[in-house]
Amino acid sequence: MNLKLPKDGIGWRTTGLIDSFLDMLLAERNAALNTRLAYRRDLTDAAQFLAKKKIELADAGEDDIRAYLQSMNETAAKTQARRLSALRQFFRFLCSEHHRKDDPSRAIDAPKLGRSLPKYLSEAEVNSLLAVVNRMKGADGARLGALLELLYASGLRVTELVGLPLNAVQHERGFVQVRGKGGKERMVPLGEPAIKAFKAWLPYRKEALGDKRKSVYLFPSALRGKDTFLSRQRFFQLLKEVAIAAKLDPKRLSPHVLRHAFATHLIEHGADLRSVQTMLGHADIATTQIYTHVASDRLTKTITEHHPMSGKKRKL
Repeated sequence: MNLKLPKDGIGWRTTGLIDSFLDMLLAERNAALNTRLAYRRDLTDAAQFLAKKKIELADAGEDDIRAYLQSMNETAAKTQARRLSALRQFFRFLCSEHHRKDDPSRAIDAPKLGRSLPKYLSEAEVNSLLAVVNRMKGADGARLGALLELLYASGLRVTELVGLPLNAVQHERGFVQVRGKGGKERMVPLGEPAIKAFKAWLPYRKEALGDKRKSVYLFPSALRGKDTFLSRQRFFQLLKEVAIAAKLDPKRLSPHVLRHAFATHLIEHGADLRSVQTMLGHADIATTQIYTHVASDRLTKTITEHHPMSGKKRKL
């Protein structure tokens, strides 16, 4: 996919430097395509804002960056923080490559973010989804069953799941081998339901490919003449359909919500944080700690609503 930036109104020098920055992300950090596209969008947005003021992003000063961020007052704090982070990394790159001597974003504070707990499903809701899929017949049911069981059993990111090579699932050993962010590999154990669903899908996969077509992917795309895998967008659509059939709000369901459910349910059942961190592929355990807050908040809510000595139950 072409990552080149649009040339209109941005400035050739800045365009070239952003392209070089994206190349660095790939070469030095092995950043995924979606990550690089996200950086491109954020830097393009800033570049276009400044271009209207006849300023190239590569030459922007601190006041210019502040003016851009202030123009985003109605934008969610999370988006503002992400765009500031992109700008910081871009200017650090410019300084490291001696394209400029100073970093204009260095003294700018990121907006304060409240603690945002991840959305997830209860165990009963996950079981409802799986029950719907288990009633589905044929190749569609087998594929969706394998997708959901593997996702809930391993907590994979959606790009990791749909792009799994066939040989990544080592069902004899009960593991799936995953190549995650930055090209880092990890081994995640699988339970019996996931292994059973994986095996059930294999005959349908073989039938779908036919005798002449080959694919390295566990979930190959239906596109002929091209060895690619099921798209994230199609998987999202399938999940929404299953949610409706399970009488759940489809807006609550996404592959990432099931990843959160995997981690939250592990913590609730006593899994240690380090093990969950390893299985999720988090570089920093602080990222994983959010699931302890989810479990704690749920426990507090349960006690508040059901314990006879809580404020709701107790009559003074």
